Amino acid sequence: MTLEDLALLFVRGIGSRGAAHLVDHFGSAEEVYAAPRSALIDDAQLSPKLADLILRGEGLSEARDEVEYCRRHNIRAIAATDAEYPAPLAETSDRPHVLFVRGNVDALSMRTLSFVGTREISPSGLYITDRLIGDLATQIDDLAIVSGMAYGADGAAHRAALNHGIATIGVVASVLPTVTPTSHRALGEDIIRSGGAIVSELHSRTKQNGNLFIARNRIIAGLSSGLVVVESPATGGSLATAEQADSYGRVVMAVPGRLTDTTSFGTNNLIRSGKARLILSAADIIEDLGWERIQKRRAEESKPAEVEELTPAQQLILSAFDRAATPDYPELIAATGLSLGELAMEIMELELKGLIRSLPGKRYERV
Repeated sequence: MTLEDLALLFVRGIGSRGAAHLVDHFGSAEEVYAAPRSALIDDAQLSPKLADLILRGEGLSEARDEVEYCRRHNIRAIAATDAEYPAPLAETSDRPHVLFVRGNVDALSMRTLSFVGTREISPSGLYITDRLIGDLATQIDDLAIVSGMAYGADGAAHRAALNHGIATIGVVASVLPTVTPTSHRALGEDIIRSGGAIVSELHSRTKQNGNLFIARNRIIAGLSSGLVVVESPATGGSLATAEQADSYGRVVMAVPGRLTDTTSFGTNNLIRSGKARLILSAADIIEDLGWERIQKRRAEESKPAEVEELTPAQQLILSAFDRAATPDYPELIAATGLSLGELAMEIMELELKGLIRSLPGKRYERV
């Protein structure tokens, strides 16, 4: 990180894409400020006005103030050219040139997975989020869960990670050390104490506005190799984040829900349109991302559920395995009479209870 990296943030009219373009072209922010006017205009395609601002050292004074601000608030600034900058995000064309980080910067280099969803998350969505992240925690090493620290699905993902002892990264649309919503300040401190991080692209002179949340979503999408949508209505920010993740070439996954649940309209449509892969368990996430499992499942987590805990529908599904050793969805629907949505939910519950597991080709076997 150099003073010039920070200074680019304060040049009026540059923005994230402009800063990324200039650094890509010249090799570093220092070279941008050292470039002659002709190179800035003819080679980098800047307007004469922008070129003159850079030649006059626009932003350098503000950058010095920003260094002092970060020092006072224990904030680490990392540029896209620094080794600590997360590799997946560095690949995106609209990456923030500088990230401001509180907490463990190393968390950004872990194996990251983003979770998003509705702010009106249902009890079922809370349970599913916790179980998916809990099961991932037992099978994937060096894992960090990324989300946006909003109410609902975001908060559920961060708390699930904390509950299961893995790092989590909160991406906020506010100037650090502030977090939004402010009622999640304690959650942010828990994230930092537990080895995670709070991240923002906003320097200290940024004026708050509603568009900052839209821009924040691209960081959530870009930080990870995959993104999971737990619950979403027909429209909303989580669907926009999924679109952004897809544009980056990330693996987009969604949890199916009942046809009558408004909080599942968005996820079901993502699956139906082919924009997201249907997931029913942590095993599906691991398979879709091509991750390698580790053997660290705790004994108490791997105990099979007692038969008394099963619903009638789940007992009906298990009985189908007496007639076919590795049935697929059509065979299970024919054997049980359940709808696709009902079957998907019950299959997920049985996998989470450790009673069945998925096989290649979306077939299942009893454990």
